[in-house]
Amino acid sequence: MRISVIIPAFNEEKLLPQTLAAVAVAAGAFRARGWECEVVVCDNNSTDRTAELARAAGAKVVFEPINQIGRARDAGARVATGDWFIFVDADSWPSSELFADIADHITAGRHLGGGSTVALETGTPFMAHLFCGCWNTVSRLARWAAGSCVWVEASAFRAAGGFGTEFYAGEEVFLSRRLHKIARARRLKFRVLAAHPLATSSRKLKLYTFTESLRFFGRMFFSAGRAAKDPKACHLWYDGRR
Repeated sequence: MRISVIIPAFNEEKLLPQTLAAVAVAAGAFRARGWECEVVVCDNNSTDRTAELARAAGAKVVFEPINQIGRARDAGARVATGDWFIFVDADSWPSSELFADIADHITAGRHLGGGSTVALETGTPFMAHLFCGCWNTVSRLARWAAGSCVWVEASAFRAAGGFGTEFYAGEEVFLSRRLHKIARARRLKFRVLAAHPLATSSRKLKLYTFTESLRFFGRMFFSAGRAAKDPKACHLWYDGRR
């Protein structure tokens, strides 16, 4: 068995080393089973030392010139050689327990893929934790994987067409929906794991004002998700603020 951990990264020199270190430790859960594990970082047109730091950590690096997180994840998947893919964001830190849980579900053979609930880093305001808790509830009930952690069989990911280029935000929800259909056709399951949430950064709360965040979510809600196709409406992900 071979696992590919795929990390999209746009100007992530500040947080990427911590993520790569966490992945290296967590991957011990795969090595303990005799599985191979590779790390692929997609440099999504960075202007900092993202690619240099990724190579120094032993990751395979691929370049994607168009700033779009779905494109970056797909570019990483195209060069990945694993039987299963695990997509992790560059500001998130998987634990050995989470990877072991994923490995257990892969071994059981009843799942095509899934996601994980998330936990914001310590020191995050209460309201942000409350919002995160609401998302985790919706994620588990609807079986929508958060983009910060998607684990999926490689062949199913390709059959679903990957993340695609239509959306600049929320692309993981639409991928989850496509994977649900494939899972039903194969009589398999798609599950969001909750026993060991993925730790993730709350930096956007520090970089953007409450008004900016509210404006973004308001656009998404009142446009029924159509704003996710507009890169200008999704500037929180693409304006390079770090």
